[in-house]
Amino acid sequence: MKICGIVVEYNPFHNGHAHHIQKARELSQCDVLVAVMSGNFVQRGEPAILDKWQRARKAIEYGVDCVIELPYIYATQSASHFAKGAIDCLKLAQIDTLVFGSESNNLIELQEMAQSCIHVDHLKESLQSGNSFPKAYGLLAKEMEPNDILGVAYLKELLNTPITPYTIQRTVHYHDQEIHQEIASASAIRKAFFDKNSYENTTPMGNELTTSPVVRLKDFYPYLRTILLTSNPQELSNIFLFNEGIENHLVNIAMHCATFEEFMNQATTRRYTTSRIQRSCIQLLNRVTKEEVKKLPPLDTIRILAFNEQGREFLKHLSTLEVKVASKFAQIPAPYRKLEFRTTLLYTSMMNEEHRNQIIKKEIGGPQYIKSATQ
Repeated sequence: MKICGIVVEYNPFHNGHAHHIQKARELSQCDVLVAVMSGNFVQRGEPAILDKWQRARKAIEYGVDCVIELPYIYATQSASHFAKGAIDCLKLAQIDTLVFGSESNNLIELQEMAQSCIHVDHLKESLQSGNSFPKAYGLLAKEMEPNDILGVAYLKELLNTPITPYTIQRTVHYHDQEIHQEIASASAIRKAFFDKNSYENTTPMGNELTTSPVVRLKDFYPYLRTILLTSNPQELSNIFLFNEGIENHLVNIAMHCATFEEFMNQATTRRYTTSRIQRSCIQLLNRVTKEEVKKLPPLDTIRILAFNEQGREFLKHLSTLEVKVASKFAQIPAPYRKLEFRTTLLYTSMMNEEHRNQIIKKEIGGPQYIKSATQ
């Protein structure tokens, strides 16, 4: 069984993602396409615009056979940790190929960088500070794009494995804020949605966006501000990702910023990027401590969010290899399970009781079986 893996967030699922799925199948000639997907919180330190169950369903409808959840603690960290969690999940899924989007589409140079001592989490900062890298890496002559940085992180995790990587050309920039064509970035679609502008024909999740509760980080600001201003310094310093005095910085900013927009504008500096601020705030909102993360065991179980008939055969295949698969909530190792449940409670806290209960019920239930259109 040829198994291809992809790493996704689908925040929301859009036409570019459908293209990625199609190209992944073409390049890998796989029997099964497996996606590891961020859950209700994503890598930029934000709540996903739509819950993970709806996004996983759309992935299956558009050609993925099985969706695995990237555990919260990896989904909300910087590139190297995000990549480690994602690739560890896909290694457990026994993939033999990985297909990822790339702005440069220069796999050879990305692989050379992955074999070097370059630390992807600090690449932008190092370039801005004037640190020199081998001139052989032409990509370093300019600011590297987000998917290329993630690509290097993935490739570092693939070193000394038999997994074959492929890249596909990314057609729009990750942070593009404008919609000019039917393939637009997720950032542009989210912006258009929140600004009440047209995003017609860019995403098959238009109906979900207009009928489902949509979660935004700014909605949590009153709660975030209260925690920052009422916690003692020791409590804050124990929170995961609160390092280098960031707690003092955030408390000072929160003291005089009445809105989330003001808070983010003033909190973001050369030292503290927007993503780092948001990821830190998400850990505080979820009360994730350094000690709790330190005690997490290595990943040895994959949690299934959704699958189709081919995905069912894939899961049977994994069972013959004695891979640990959590098809029930109780089968997730306890430390990870507690984190997922707690973060679901925060994610749903801004919803009405009906929607909140629906998502919590799904969280403690099993994966979704979704019939393919051809079945």
